[in-house]
Amino acid sequence: MKLNLTKPLIVFDIESTGLIVGRDKIVELCMIKVMPDGSEIEKLYRINPCMPIPKEVTAIHGISDADVADCPSFEQLAPSLIDFIGNADLCGYNSNKFDVPLLVEEFLRAGYDFSLHNRRIIDVQNIFHKMEPRTLKGAYKFYCDKELTNAHTANADTRATLEIFKTQLDRYQGVEYEDNEGKVTTPIVNDMNKLSVFTKTGNWADLVGHIYYNSNNKECFNFGKYKGVEVEVVFEKEPTYYAWMMNSDFPLSTKKLITEIRTRKLFKK
Repeated sequence: MKLNLTKPLIVFDIESTGLIVGRDKIVELCMIKVMPDGSEIEKLYRINPCMPIPKEVTAIHGISDADVADCPSFEQLAPSLIDFIGNADLCGYNSNKFDVPLLVEEFLRAGYDFSLHNRRIIDVQNIFHKMEPRTLKGAYKFYCDKELTNAHTANADTRATLEIFKTQLDRYQGVEYEDNEGKVTTPIVNDMNKLSVFTKTGNWADLVGHIYYNSNNKECFNFGKYKGVEVEVVFEKEPTYYAWMMNSDFPLSTKKLITEIRTRKLFKK
């Protein structure tokens, strides 16, 4: 099925030094830019993370320190990546939880405030898990009847994600879905805005789920001793909690958010 696009869609996948957004770095990035006319532009980057790649991680994706020693850093690539992505929407596999937050984090480290406003985010894994719970390899076999070779390489995983996404749109067109509240809809339509809404999980205020919006649309902590408590209330009750977070291993995007909340609270006084 040809994707019904009103603007470009970047389907992408990341290989990294690990899974901690606030600490780890990208070592490989593949992006397929799908244009509204159906044409595609594919880019593959090897990136020097400027930190050691743990051996156990190399065992998974096959990228070692030697492989990226002469590659550019993310900071060096950032201007060309910004230019290539442009105003495109983003699509990936498990991208809401990891790939998008890490990409934003890397841009912030490089001095670029990569905005997600007016940018729809589609997570193919969430379509898969809600409609047919399985893994990427299983999804590729299930939807495309193919074996995923070279798994955990960014280009192979990205191409598989795009193929799965197109097949999902064909397979689930008109298929009913019942949510946890018993509401029945037919959510899989060739519309990036509606798919972005359907694949969103959690009412998160930040990208990694440390902070969420409560029923009153107030930001609350989702961890630690203040779990469930509004961020503004905590910062007023214990001002040092903000300093602790800023000096801890939280993602820069989360630190940016709590700084905005703290500044907003100060201006209210």
